Amino acid sequence: MANMAEARIKREFKDALLGGGGGGGGGECLVKMELVNDSWTELRGEITGPRGTPYEGGKFVLEIKVPDRYPYTPPEVRFVTRIWHPNVSSVTGAIRMDILKDHWAAAMTLRTVLLSLQGLLTAAEPEDWQDFVVALQFKKRHDLFLLTAKHWTSAYAGGPRTFPELDLKIERLKDMGIDEHDARVVLSKENWDLERAAECLFI
Repeated sequence: MANMAEARIKREFKDALLGGGGGGGGGECLVKMELVNDSWTELRGEITGPRGTPYEGGKFVLEIKVPDRYPYTPPEVRFVTRIWHPNVSSVTGAIRMDILKDHWAAAMTLRTVLLSLQGLLTAAEPEDWQDFVVALQFKKRHDLFLLTAKHWTSAYAGGPRTFPELDLKIERLKDMGIDEHDARVVLSKENWDLERAAECLFI
């Protein structure tokens, strides 16, 4: 079975090379794939944050594991780059997307998956959430969701924006001995309320 999956991936790589590889439509649609440790069933994907979204300017790395029954079984995909998105776990990078579960079809490819994930960055589905806290912020405090997603893109995906006010709050918690990432997480979950974040940490 592994040979079937490997043969399919090789064909996908060949088709991508012949077709030019990227997602088309300029840099905002760029997707990339490469092998990990010369294995045809362990791959590294990369998608660029779409223009006009809080993920714009970021580059997001994904771990792709291809099962033996591929393409009849969907690949296992998760975000390696941390991201603030309702359909992605802010802790593990696990993704909730229908084509990776019940709506997978054998005609789909890994490039299809990457482009679909890029589409998910454009149009989140908070009712079908993977991360409840992010989904709640998306629905109840959308302004803070956008700010937080942009900040995470800057902090983890090389985004171009700066957020001195948010960084100052993180520094305040770091001064109390809190790890930078842990400080960012608790502040994000508490809508950047420094007092509430501190209470959560030291209660």
